[in-house]
Amino acid sequence: GYYAYLPAVFIYNDLSFQFYDSMDMKKYYNPDLEYNYRTISNGKTINKYYSGTAVAQLPFFLAAHVLSGPLGFDSDGYSKIYVVFINLAAVFYLLLGLFYLYKLLILYGFQKNQISFILLVLVFGTHLFYYTAFEPGMSHVYSFAFVNLFFYSARKFFLNPQKKDLLLMGFSIGLVVLIRPVNGLLIFSLPFLVGNQQNLKPALEFLWSVKWNYLPLAFLVSLSIMMIQPIIYQIQTGNFFVYSYTNEGFNFADPHMLDILFSYKKGLFLYTPILFLSLWGFGSFYKYEKAGSIGLAGFLIILTYVFSSWWNWWYGGSFSGRVYVEVLGVFALLLAFALSGITSKKAKTAFVVVLVVLSLFNQKQTYLYRNAFIHWENMTREKFVEALYHPVEELWTK
Repeated sequence: GYYAYLPAVFIYNDLSFQFYDSMDMKKYYNPDLEYNYRTISNGKTINKYYSGTAVAQLPFFLAAHVLSGPLGFDSDGYSKIYVVFINLAAVFYLLLGLFYLYKLLILYGFQKNQISFILLVLVFGTHLFYYTAFEPGMSHVYSFAFVNLFFYSARKFFLNPQKKDLLLMGFSIGLVVLIRPVNGLLIFSLPFLVGNQQNLKPALEFLWSVKWNYLPLAFLVSLSIMMIQPIIYQIQTGNFFVYSYTNEGFNFADPHMLDILFSYKKGLFLYTPILFLSLWGFGSFYKYEKAGSIGLAGFLIILTYVFSSWWNWWYGGSFSGRVYVEVLGVFALLLAFALSGITSKKAKTAFVVVLVVLSLFNQKQTYLYRNAFIHWENMTREKFVEALYHPVEELWTK
C-alpha cells in the first residue's frame, strides 16, 4: 500500500488502484501475502495508506524502472528488480538516518568511538534491524531517517542559528508527516532539542533579526510537502481532506501505556530490552542538561500516551513496538549518556558486554519472529517462554 502510489502514477496512471486486481491478485498472487490496501471514500477507491513512503522510495523506483527492460525484467512495477531496489532504498535510509544520528551525538560531545559502538548496538540490538532487512516496504525506516534529520537540524539550529538548518527542519517535518501523520508529534521534541534557556534566546533573536523571514519560508516548505496527500485525495475523490482509516481511530480515554511497553503481546521493553536499559541514561543526561532531559522525558510520555491510545495499540502484525522505530535516535542518545556516565573501567566493560549480549538476544528474537515461533499478533506469557527456550539447534533445523 505504501509503495503502490509509484506504479499508480508512473506506470498505470490509475489512482483508483485497479491494477491491484491484475498484479497482486493474478500475476504475482501469493495467498500468504494477500492484503487489499484499498478502501472507499466518497464512493471512490483510494489507498488506505499515505504517500510519503513512496516519495522517499521514488529515486529507487525510477532506477528500477529504467533498468527493468534492459535487464530482462517486466516493467510493471512488481517484478523482482523493483523488489531489490526497494530493499536498497531501506538500507540507504537506514544509513542516512545513522549519519544524521552520528552528527547529532557529536553535537552532544560524545567521542566518535563511543558513537560508532552505540550505532552498531542500535542497528543490531533493536527492531530497526528487522524493519530494514525484512519489511523494507513499511514506513518506519524512512521515518527514522528524516526524524533524525529533524533532530540534528533542530539541535544545530538552537546551538548556532543558521538559515539552512531552519529550512531543513521544515523539510524534514513535512516529509515525516507525509509518511505518517502521527509523526507530527515530533513538534513536542523541541523543548528537548532546545536544551536550555541559554540556547533558546539566540534562536529567537535570529528569527527576529534576519532580513528575510525564514520562519514562514520553512513553514511553506513543510506545508508544500504535506499538501501532496490532499492533492492526491482531491484528484481521487474531489475532496482535499479524507480520513482513509474509516472506522479506526484513537481512544484517548483508554490508553494502554503499560501494555505497549511491557506486555507479552507486544511490549516494547520486553521484545527490545536494550531500550529499557537505555533509560538509565536519563541520570547522566539530567546532569548534562536538566531542561533537555525533562523535555525528552515529556516527549516520550506524550508519544507513549498517543501511541497506546490507538484502537489497535499493538499495531497488528509486527515485531516489538514498531511505532517507536522512528524515534530510536533518542534511545541511542540515552544509551550514549548511560555509557559515558560510567566512570569505572570494569563497570563500563560490563555495560558494554550487556549491550552486546542484548544485541544477540534481539537477533535471536528476530529469528524467532521471522520463523513464526513468536507470533505476529497473538502472544502470551506461555508462548513467549516457549519460544525463548527453544534449543538453538532445533531452530536451525526448522
